[in-house]
Amino acid sequence: MTDAQALPGAEPGRQPDEPAPARRRSPVAQRAAREVRDALRPFTIPNGITLVRLALVPFFILAVVEGNFALALGIFLVAGLSDGLDGWLARSLGMRSLLGSYLDPIADKALLVAAFVTLTWPQPGMVRIPVWLTVLALSRDFLIVLTALVLYLGADVRAFPPSMWGKSTTVAHIVTVALVLVANVWPVREVILLVCFYLALGLTLVSGVDYIRRASLLMEEMHGDRQPPEP
Repeated sequence: MTDAQALPGAEPGRQPDEPAPARRRSPVAQRAAREVRDALRPFTIPNGITLVRLALVPFFILAVVEGNFALALGIFLVAGLSDGLDGWLARSLGMRSLLGSYLDPIADKALLVAAFVTLTWPQPGMVRIPVWLTVLALSRDFLIVLTALVLYLGADVRAFPPSMWGKSTTVAHIVTVALVLVANVWPVREVILLVCFYLALGLTLVSGVDYIRRASLLMEEMHGDRQPPEP
């Protein structure tokens, strides 16, 4: 065969060992691929801020263990401000990502769990979170994780947004940690601490029961939809 002859099925002007050009994708496919790529991209400013907040957790623990509550309070406030900042940047700059949707709650929960545990551990002269509140708060979190796992494995539920009670409980836990840290730096009346503790306790119990109720209703609804129609 001469150089002028072409192989069957080969495009004119293309060498035999040269790959055929990729088919042009439709605008819809290109847009879908771009959205998937943007959702999976890990290197965004909000994700970087979230990783910094996650990296602050061990420094917060060390500050509390060493009794430097002023530093611990500063770290806690910086972490809270960064939480609002990365959310605002993700919305305003269009930098929402799948990684960020997982990292953000992990960073928040890691800091709260670390704060509850370290601020419950007894130290001389330290204002502490009551053991009963810490046990119930962590038990509620464990229950939520377990329920979400059951929903995912049993019903393929990938999204189960928090209710008003759940959001209120998170706010109460944040206020509790902040108030205890403040009480270890400046004097705070005991009655204020007790009101905060019992309010957090009540919201913890109510939100836990509400979470189980919502999960049960969702499972019953999905199970009813899967039943075969009556003849």
